[in-house]
Amino acid sequence: MRKTKISNKPIQRSVRKLRIDDLSVIEPITDNQRLAKAAYRKDKNLVLHGYPGTGKTFLALAYGLEEVLDPSSDYKKLIVVRSVVPSRDIGFLKGDEKDKVEVYKAPYKDLCEELFGIPTAFESLEAQGSVSFEITSFIRGRSVNNGIIVVDECQNMTFHELDSIITRIGNNTKVIFCGDYRQTDFTKEVDKLGLKKFMDILENMYEFSKVEFIADDIVRSSLVKAYILKKIELGY
Repeated sequence: MRKTKISNKPIQRSVRKLRIDDLSVIEPITDNQRLAKAAYRKDKNLVLHGYPGTGKTFLALAYGLEEVLDPSSDYKKLIVVRSVVPSRDIGFLKGDEKDKVEVYKAPYKDLCEELFGIPTAFESLEAQGSVSFEITSFIRGRSVNNGIIVVDECQNMTFHELDSIITRIGNNTKVIFCGDYRQTDFTKEVDKLGLKKFMDILENMYEFSKVEFIADDIVRSSLVKAYILKKIELGY
């Protein structure tokens, strides 16, 4: 009897080139989402800070991809930067470095699927060079030109990390910082204060606009909004 040879090679998922027409048109729902869009349209760098479920990362990706996928745009790539905290513990995850980093891509794969209506949207954008994902350790030493940088989960970055990222910005590059200091995974007070210190600097720079998202801006679900409002009411 013939034996079937089993390949150990991973199955390649088919991807297709995505264009701006494939991207859903995203309209702001709340007043602060409208402020974020208006500031971005004025070519401002952004700080989107506030409660979870308010669409900070979703809007950052949507606006950034809209420009990157526009053939007439000077912006050629969107770079998502995230820290692997609390697992500067990345060493405890299974697999090699690439496998470990892959875990942190999951939220952006979900968001891109929502934006394009295609399960493999993130992989397609990566394959065509429109999107890349970096952790803070890897972006140091680089200079990013002609791109848009989305720095997500800023509350889990030290001041030194945030400082390192902003000094990577080269010519014709915009940056959007997204985070909420209340959701930090840090335990040391000095680390927790890193984002606040960093935002103090950016709020005094003409080049940046800060939008503070409040509980009324929560659009993820009615349950999330009810939970956050009750948490605020009880003082937790």
